[in-house]
Parts: sequence; C-alpha cells; structure tokens
Amino acid sequence: MKELFDDLDRWRAAGTRVAIARVVDLEGSGPRLPGAAMAVTEDGEVAGSVSGGCVEGAVVVEALDVLTTGDRRIVTFGYSDDEAFAVGLTCGGTLHLYIEPLDW
Repeated sequence: MKELFDDLDRWRAAGTRVAIARVVDLEGSGPRLPGAAMAVTEDGEVAGSVSGGCVEGAVVVEALDVLTTGDRRIVTFGYSDDEAFAVGLTCGGTLHLYIEPLDW
C-alpha cells in the first residue's frame, strides 16, 4: 500500500473516485504475496500491482465495475480458470483479491 500513497493523495485532492484491489490469499505460486495492492480510478488510471502484470487488465475491469455498482467483492484468478489463463495468469497458482471502493 505504501507505494500507492502519493497517487492516493493526488486523487483524493482531486475528488477522484478510487477502488482498491488487495491480494488476500494465494494458493500455490504467484507473482505477488498477500497484502499487495492496486488502486484504479474511475478514469482507469492505475497505481500499484497485484500480479506483476499477468491479470492487471482483468482487475481493472473488476475495479471499474465495483466503482459503478458500489459492491465489494472477492475475485479469484487461477491457472485452471480459462478467463484468467486468457489474460495471462500462467504462474500455476490461484490469486484471491478483495476489491472495494475507497471511502475517503
């Protein structure tokens, strides 16, 4: 999260809506450990990383939907998940993320 502070401060000052995605669990091998975080603005600007790039695009889509609906959610990407494989999670593990809108 510390890597996000400067961007979060800037977005808060601008009144920009933001969703935060956090790695909450990892089964098997994975690119980032639990606690890794990524922030996505309502305009699609991104800071941080939850997967080292292999599922970031899909996480942005989920985060934008969270901003639209306001619904928090846990999403899972894993090697056996065809959609996750299509976006590049080939690490062999399963990544669980918690995505929520940031309440300033």
